[in-house]
Amino acid sequence: MVNTAQSLDLATIERLAEKVTALVQLLERTRSELTETTEDNSRLTNELAALQERFQAARREGDDVQALLDEREQVRARVAEMLEQLEGLNL
Repeated sequence: MVNTAQSLDLATIERLAEKVTALVQLLERTRSELTETTEDNSRLTNELAALQERFQAARREGDDVQALLDEREQVRARVAEMLEQLEGLNL
């Protein structure tokens, strides 16, 4: 009876040791994934900042282009007005 109890206790301890080993491996994988995720997050944060800067630059350029188009339209209207005035002079 003592031998059976000892083997039962030994089997229980071995199962417990296997579970502890599996948990340690899971913890190591989780730490590795956390490190990887943290690095990815940092990289993506930097990429996002760069993309936001590029977007703002593109927006400013778009505003500049629109201002130039507006100026061009004003010049075109003034030239058309001057041509009408010149035609009205009948030189």
